[in-house]
Amino acid sequence: MSRIEILEPREAYALWAASYPPRAHNPVMQAEERAMLALMPVDLRGQAVLDAGCGSGRYLLHALRRGAARATGVDLSLEMLERAGAELAASRLEGRIELVQGNLMTLPLPDAWADLTVCGLAIGHLDRLQPALAELRRVTRPGGTLLCSDVHPIGHALGWLRDFKSGDRRYAVRHTPHLYSHWHAACAALRLEIVRVLEPMLVPADIPDAAHFDPLALEVPVALVFELRRLP
Repeated sequence: MSRIEILEPREAYALWAASYPPRAHNPVMQAEERAMLALMPVDLRGQAVLDAGCGSGRYLLHALRRGAARATGVDLSLEMLERAGAELAASRLEGRIELVQGNLMTLPLPDAWADLTVCGLAIGHLDRLQPALAELRRVTRPGGTLLCSDVHPIGHALGWLRDFKSGDRRYAVRHTPHLYSHWHAACAALRLEIVRVLEPMLVPADIPDAAHFDPLALEVPVALVFELRRLP
């Protein structure tokens, strides 16, 4: 088996963007997305939604389908933002949409901008959890909601990679595991209330017949999903 090269996020997504769809495209993402959408308000009419680390825009699309009045996506990768822009344009969904290049550690938005802030499977690209959560909190209004997900630390311990193919080579994105205890401590320090925590499992029907995967993946949670509230 050929060696998988681990890349920094900016370099990885520059290669991955061309083939990265605007939907949950593997069983882990499908399990994570079901949990995130179960926590996302069904009616977002009149709401401002931020997708931090928006990638190809899948949660922006979900927010607009639920009636969000304003939706802003921020991502480090210009290539992924271009992908998101094309998908949002093709969707013809109504609402004010803005895509901005930026870093999760220094989001290019004013304080208390968002009613709902979403950060899906992006925070593990950062070494330090608390500064990232502090920035997500800053841009969320008091009383507002944050929905955050990450690959479950169990997966990292089992050696799972967020890998992809570009050309004839396979790559993976560098990932740092953040344990539940890290989230709990960071939220307590930042006055973020942990409202709900979900640990979704894989659904066997989502796994393609020819897929090669770790059988343990059916016995452990594959994502850690948080609903947080910014306290005053």
